[in-house]
Amino acid sequence: MPKIAVVIPCYRVSLELSSILRSIGSEVSAIYLVDDACPDDSVEKFRTFDDSRIIPIKNLVNLGVGGAVMRGYEAALSDGMEIVVKIDGDGQMDPSLIPIFVAPILRGEADYTKGNRFYELEQIHRMPVLRVIGNAALSFFTKVSSGYWDVFDPTNGYTAIHTSVLKKLPFHKISKRYFFESDMLFRLNVVRAVVEDIPMDAKYGDEISNLKIHKVFFEFLYKHFVNFLRRIFYNYYLRDMSVASFELPLGILLFSFGTIFGLHNWYLASIGGPATTAGTVMLSALPIIGGFQLILAFLAYDIASVPKLVLHTRLADRSSIK
Repeated sequence: MPKIAVVIPCYRVSLELSSILRSIGSEVSAIYLVDDACPDDSVEKFRTFDDSRIIPIKNLVNLGVGGAVMRGYEAALSDGMEIVVKIDGDGQMDPSLIPIFVAPILRGEADYTKGNRFYELEQIHRMPVLRVIGNAALSFFTKVSSGYWDVFDPTNGYTAIHTSVLKKLPFHKISKRYFFESDMLFRLNVVRAVVEDIPMDAKYGDEISNLKIHKVFFEFLYKHFVNFLRRIFYNYYLRDMSVASFELPLGILLFSFGTIFGLHNWYLASIGGPATTAGTVMLSALPIIGGFQLILAFLAYDIASVPKLVLHTRLADRSSIK
């Protein structure tokens, strides 16, 4: 029987936590409640809860959702757990789905599973419109930065991970605030772990989300850009080199040259300079077309390079050989 743990970061979730704990099935061996310096002592109220699996952890200072989850991850690793599931304490995530999130990992089909509230289109109407638009934009940026072009809904915090893969991640580098889930995907791609989306319903009640997409949008955009540059460097220049390693920089160079050259000549003509000749137009258009084609070729290669070989099974094979 695999040892499955659940990590629940707790910050002002006292009202919802009781029903969540009662819904966690017998397949779970340990439940780590991480009090992230909560002002209403969310976890303290459940120390006497009738469930021996509950292990309270208290942060003396607020570390953010990512920092709280990683405290739970560290405890699960110390206790020898095999799979760690992370759910929020706000009541939006159904604990009865835990076996569904764990199953692909146990079957050796994935290293990390995450929820996707956009899979069932008829369920999306339950989600506020602005949240749908914001999540769609963040999903695209996450695809670009993480390299997981086949996953969606990156801010979904319902996840499960095999601990042998968890050990490969640099905890001290992972974002500790709301960028945590997106940064996890970037780190997982660096170690070439297989990620699988799990369809789930969008569940919203009277709870108020602490994540305000309009406030973090530009912060997330910057961090996605940095992660994209890191991923490209790691995967296409440091770890390996391929034809795609040359397609991207050459494509950007040609596209930029054609655009700048064309705009410059257009500006000169607009202020009364000599008329633009057909040769000048071609000298601008051809680099733009060629550069765009090279960038598309790189994207096609990158999309085809999504990790497909499950990491934790390969790690187990190496351990057995030793």
